[in-house]
Amino acid sequence: MLPTPGTAARSPLSVLVTGFDPFGGSELNPSWQAVHALHGREIGGHRVVGGELPTVFAASVRRLEELMREHRPRLVVCTGQAGGRGAISLERVAINVDDARIPDNAGARPIDTPIVADGPAAYFTSLPIKAMLQSLLDAGVRAEVSQTAGTFVCNHTFYGLMHLLARREWQGVRGGLVHVPWLPQQGQPSMGLDEIVKGLEVAIACALATRHDLRKEAGALN
Repeated sequence: MLPTPGTAARSPLSVLVTGFDPFGGSELNPSWQAVHALHGREIGGHRVVGGELPTVFAASVRRLEELMREHRPRLVVCTGQAGGRGAISLERVAINVDDARIPDNAGARPIDTPIVADGPAAYFTSLPIKAMLQSLLDAGVRAEVSQTAGTFVCNHTFYGLMHLLARREWQGVRGGLVHVPWLPQQGQPSMGLDEIVKGLEVAIACALATRHDLRKEAGALN
C-alpha cells in the first residue's frame, strides 16, 4: 500500500482501486503498475486510493477489507492481470469456487474449493459494465465484457469483495473486478501501460457518473 497519511480526513469521497503483486514467476504485474499510476488522482470529485493485494487466496480478501475499512470508499474497483486477453475485460460474475492451475504466492493450490462455504453460487458485479464498455470504446480503448474471471486469486478476491458489499455495513457501495492485459514485454496480446491507465480512468469516471447500466437497447454491446 502506498503511504497516504491523513487521506481519509482530507478526502471523504474516495475510490479504492487495487492491483496484485507479481505471481507465477513474473517480475511485474500490470494491474499494480496501473493502480500505482492512478493513486492520488482525482476522478469525478473522488480521490483515488491505490492498494496492492497479495496474490494469495485468503490474504487478498483480508487485505482488501482492511483497505476498505481504512478508507471507506464510495466505489471499489479491483484489477488483475489476464494474460492472453487483448482488451480490458469488465467482469460480470464472480463464482464461489477456487480451482488453481498454479500455486498462489504462498504455495496454496486449492482445487474445487468453495470460497465461502455457505455463500451463494455467484455474485454479479454492481459496476455498470455496459456503460463502462461504451465509454471505453468511445475513448478508443480496447475493451470487452467478460463472463468469467477464472478460478484463481482474481475471482477469489472478486467474490470476496461482493460478499463484503452484500453486508448492510457497505450498503450503497458498489464494486467489481476489471482484468487488464499483459504489458508488451510480457508477451502477446498486450496493451501499453498508458492505455491501461487511461482505460481504468475512463471506466472509473463512468462508474461514478452512472447509476443505471445500459440495457439491451445498447444494440451491439455484449
